[in-house]
Amino acid sequence: MLDNHQSDPVKRARLRWRARRGLLENDLIISRFLDAHEQNLTDEEVDAFSRLMELPDNELMDLLLARKEPEGEVDLPHVHALIGRLRSA
Repeated sequence: MLDNHQSDPVKRARLRWRARRGLLENDLIISRFLDAHEQNLTDEEVDAFSRLMELPDNELMDLLLARKEPEGEVDLPHVHALIGRLRSA
């Protein structure tokens, strides 16, 4: 069984660090979301979040602003669900 990220301050700090983006718009959306929801993220949501943080900034912005939908490796149900939550943040 995996530890969930809330129980490990190092994992939580790493999640915040990975959320720092080059584009201010992405940074604002993601920071606002984490401020409101980080304490309650499930391990599945943390996985989806980590996958999104691997994307280039422009691709991520297109997803967050609903210009595009997830494709390829991020076209997964739990990623779609998290993007919906991020868009409404």
